[in-house]
Amino acid sequence: MWIPILAAALAGLAVAWPTTTTTTPTTTALNFQPSGGLGTNSTPPFYHPLSDFDFQSLNLALNQQLLELDLFHFGLAKFTVQDFQDVQIFEADRFLIQFLADQKVSHATLLSNMIGEQAANQCTYQFPFQAVREFINFSQQIAAIGESGILGFIEHLNSRAAAQLLAQTLTASSREQMIFRQYEGLFPVPVDFQTAITQSMMWTMLAPFIISCPAGNPVIEFQNFPGLNVVNNPDPTPFINTSTPDNNTDPAITHNRSIPLSFPGRQVNLTWELPGQAIGPNSSFVTNTTAGAPQFVAWISQLNTTYTVLDNIVNQTGTTIQPNGTVFGNGSSAVVNATMFIAITDEDIFVTPFNISMINAHIVAGPAVYQAG
Repeated sequence: MWIPILAAALAGLAVAWPTTTTTTPTTTALNFQPSGGLGTNSTPPFYHPLSDFDFQSLNLALNQQLLELDLFHFGLAKFTVQDFQDVQIFEADRFLIQFLADQKVSHATLLSNMIGEQAANQCTYQFPFQAVREFINFSQQIAAIGESGILGFIEHLNSRAAAQLLAQTLTASSREQMIFRQYEGLFPVPVDFQTAITQSMMWTMLAPFIISCPAGNPVIEFQNFPGLNVVNNPDPTPFINTSTPDNNTDPAITHNRSIPLSFPGRQVNLTWELPGQAIGPNSSFVTNTTAGAPQFVAWISQLNTTYTVLDNIVNQTGTTIQPNGTVFGNGSSAVVNATMFIAITDEDIFVTPFNISMINAHIVAGPAVYQAG
C-alpha cells in the first residue's frame, strides 16, 4: 500500500517520469557555494523515478526490503527462546533483530512512496535454514546482497533526489550485516570497501527465495542468470564454544578468528545450471545468458573484479583456485574477503565498480555468495 510520507516533498507530485526535459530550472546564486555540483540550485527536489531505469531499480530495492522484513519476522517466529539461547543469543539480541525488522518497514514505506501507486506489496517467500545460526548467516548474506546491489546502481539513477533518500536508507541497512556477523562470531567489518554488483546479479540471487507475489506487483525486468552453486562454500554456521582464545564462534563484539573460513590456494568446487530454468515468483521468470563458453571465475569484492581460470570442466561442473592479492597492500583490502560474490564468465573483461554492469553480457552462471570470511 502507498502510505504518504515526506508530505512537503512528496504529496501531490506525479509519479510518471518525463521522457524529455522541456524547461531549464531557475538557478539562484548561493553565497559561499563552489561552482558545479548536481541539484544545488533552488529547484525543489523530486523524490520519484525520472526514468524506467530509476523505476526498475527502486522496484528491485523495494522487493529486497520486503523480503528482509519477512525474513527477520520469520526467523524470530520459527525458533524458540531456548533455540536462541543455546547459541548465546539472548532477549536483548532478539530485540535488536525485531528492531531491524521495524527498520525494514520504514525503508519499504519510503521506497513505496517514491515509486507511488505502482509500488510492490509483500510476496510469499521460502528460506533455506533449519537452525538459528543458519538463519543468522542467511540474514547477513541477504543483507550483503541488498547493500551491494544498491551500491551498484545508486550513482546511475537519473533522480538524484531519490538517490539521496536511498543513500540514507543504505547507510542504515549496511549496519545489519555487521550485526549478524557479530551474532555468528565473525569479524564484524573485515573489508575496507563494500562491494558493488549489478541489478541483474542482485535479482538472480533473490529470485529463488520468492514463491509468489500479488498480481498487481510490477514485473522486475532485470536478467536472471543461470544458477551457480559453490559445492564447498566455507561454512560459518557450526557453533563452537571453546575456551581457546579466538577459536570460538559465540556472539561477540569481535573475534580475531585465528582459523579462517577460507584461504588463498583453496580449491573451490562449482556446479551450475543451464539457461532456461523457471525461477522466481510463480516460476514466471526464465534464466538466460548471452555469454559464450565458460572459461573464468570472476571474484567480485571491494574495488576489484579478479579472475581465475575455470578448470576441470565436465558438463556443468568445474573447479578453480581461490586467488591471493590485495587492493592496497593491507589484509583488510584482500580481493577475497568477507561475504562476497563469484560468477562464471566467458571472458576476463576488465571492469570497475562504476561500470560493473559491463560484465553482465559475459556471465555464464551466477553470481553466488562466497562466504570467504
